[in-house]
Amino acid sequence: MTGKARRPNILLITCDQWRGDCLSAAGHPVVKTPNADALAAEGVLFRRHYGGAAPCSPARACLYTGLYQMNNRVCRNGTPLDARHGNIALHARSLGYDPTLFGSTDVSLDPRPLAPGDPRLQSYEGVLPGFTVRQLLPEHQKQWLSWLKQRGIDANAGSPDIHRPANECGKAEAAVSNAPPVYSKDETPAAFLAGEFTRWLGEQEQATPWFAHLSFISPHPPFIVPEPYNTLYDPADGAAFRRAASWQAEAESHPYLAYDLGQQKQTKFRPGSSGKVHDWSDDDFRRIRAIYYGMISEVDAQLGRIWHAVKAAGAWDDTIIVLTSDHAEMMGDHFMLGKGGYFDGSYHIPLIIRDPRHGKAAGSVDHFTEAVDILPTLLDLLGRDAARHLDGHSLKPFIKGEQPADWRDAAHWEFDFRSIAGGEAERHFGVASRQCNLAVIRTEKFKYVHFGGGLPPLLFDLESDPGELNSLAADPAHQAVRLEFAERLLAWRAEHLDQSLALAELTEHGVVGFVSRGQGVEQ
Repeated sequence: MTGKARRPNILLITCDQWRGDCLSAAGHPVVKTPNADALAAEGVLFRRHYGGAAPCSPARACLYTGLYQMNNRVCRNGTPLDARHGNIALHARSLGYDPTLFGSTDVSLDPRPLAPGDPRLQSYEGVLPGFTVRQLLPEHQKQWLSWLKQRGIDANAGSPDIHRPANECGKAEAAVSNAPPVYSKDETPAAFLAGEFTRWLGEQEQATPWFAHLSFISPHPPFIVPEPYNTLYDPADGAAFRRAASWQAEAESHPYLAYDLGQQKQTKFRPGSSGKVHDWSDDDFRRIRAIYYGMISEVDAQLGRIWHAVKAAGAWDDTIIVLTSDHAEMMGDHFMLGKGGYFDGSYHIPLIIRDPRHGKAAGSVDHFTEAVDILPTLLDLLGRDAARHLDGHSLKPFIKGEQPADWRDAAHWEFDFRSIAGGEAERHFGVASRQCNLAVIRTEKFKYVHFGGGLPPLLFDLESDPGELNSLAADPAHQAVRLEFAERLLAWRAEHLDQSLALAELTEHGVVGFVSRGQGVEQ
């Protein structure tokens, strides 16, 4: 049992691109997630949880390091993570765990300690330092494809083409179809990883605590799902999309939106499709949304398998479980799919934490929480103080059913749209790479977006305009609010600039204060 005799097990689960409102436990009127709901019933559901950046690599850097993008500096998929930073796996290892990975972490390794010809420098899908890899599953999905072949499935199409409807026969359909792929509900990538975790779990000694990270790709595109999930939801069901009257009106509302809408291609989300995402009809968007809902239910079913496996192993009462996502999904809002930019739809993500030692505190939290809070929370739950230079704060008080005396009243995130290799945004806006960025501060009532490169700021009144359609930044009546939030954002950045050595001072008596040693060891 947990307690003084042994540390608890840790099960960290990330589901890629899961919107925070797409949980039945959070009140979604359509999506059904019984297994995530069951976890929330025994733990704490954080209703206003936000990712720190997008896409995958920047978002995960915030989650894994406990540092905002301004400090971890992972700007895009492919930006190296500085080797000096500690992370969730290295901290776990310093506590005696052997953190074990199932899936991917999307970490580009620091090239400085590596030889120029090292093949790890040819992919952004490296493994976060500190993890033991039990089952890797990067974007090419070759490990899963070979498993399918052993099961008699024709997987020669490879990824992503295997994620096309089985009846498509290599031809793209004019409209979005909910036809299933060649693999079944028991042969999805999520099912594959859940099975590998279950097999590994059976090898663990009950007296030795374990740390596992399951990193599911679902419900990340391509948007396709096997039976019965492909027809589980009616495309007619669901709230109205949050969008302007047309994609052209969206593009006219801000220069960045015009650029982003022009970049989104259908083939990224449905292999074989052509054209821009904004060219899909409302019916197509609704069909895609129904498929996305089905993908959430499919991965939720795999969560149920995992809960059963942990219980069967006699580990349920000894295991802290964290269920979250890296970032969210626009899912038709503003005529967009995917993630990025500044809209809530890209950053509001699920978070459920269950600590069996605090089961009586089960409930929900409406305070703003952020991805950077995960690392300090796990350290706190394991009895170690979080390093003082981290940007996040422990959520343990909420898990214990307490209300912290002083908690943030806003969520923050950053998005960097530079392209070092291609330079598309730099050419489009005529700015330097270091100017291709935005930062957001979002309170319950207002949301302020500040851009680099001279692009105009945005200000939304979320109470009267929850769809973020009408910027008030140029409204004279709201100039005081705009100034207040610009100053708040500046103060936030000043407070959170890298503190790894700034909290120390050399004196005649030696080092006074805090020094971050990185690699999971602090002083």
